[in-house]
Amino acid sequence: MMLIEETAPAAEALPVAALRAHLRLAQGFDGPDDAAETAALAGFLRAAIATIEGRTGKVLLTRRFRMQLDDWRDRLGQALPLAPVHSVDRIEIDDGAGTVTVLPPETWRMVPDAQRPVILPAGVVLPHVPRRGMVTVTFTAGFGASWDQVPADLAQAVLLLAARYYDDRSQDGRGHALPFGVSALIERWRAVRTLAGRGSREWR
Repeated sequence: MMLIEETAPAAEALPVAALRAHLRLAQGFDGPDDAAETAALAGFLRAAIATIEGRTGKVLLTRRFRMQLDDWRDRLGQALPLAPVHSVDRIEIDDGAGTVTVLPPETWRMVPDAQRPVILPAGVVLPHVPRRGMVTVTFTAGFGASWDQVPADLAQAVLLLAARYYDDRSQDGRGHALPFGVSALIERWRAVRTLAGRGSREWR
């Protein structure tokens, strides 16, 4: 599977002011240094968001993704790797010989789920993918377009982790372990990795 992020969180959606306040940094002085600091804080926030999303499988700020598979994991239903999913925008099958077929929306449906949204066939099974072909699913996921729509515990986890990245900015070989406070905040959001491949029938 390949998962491609087609759009990035908008710069204005990042809680730069909240991080600056959390770090108790001076603010209100416009100039090159202030702009550089803002850009640096935004970078720490993006890194923290990516880490939290990677650990939980939850998309904090809404954006579009493209998932590519060489075949369905299960033709009775294909789980999506991220949540919450707002919409599945397009599903297409490439036969590997230059022909791409867009699946009509009436032939499938998306079942929302807090942990693992699923694409189900309208009929018995999802369409066949040729041996050398590929299926591409384009979908939109995220809690919202603005930071105030992100759950409070996840938002706080991002601030704590971004602050840690800020504090460690001059150190080489920063450790990969999450601070305990961050781990505690995201624990309830972590995806339960049960049968996600062939043979899974969680959605039935």
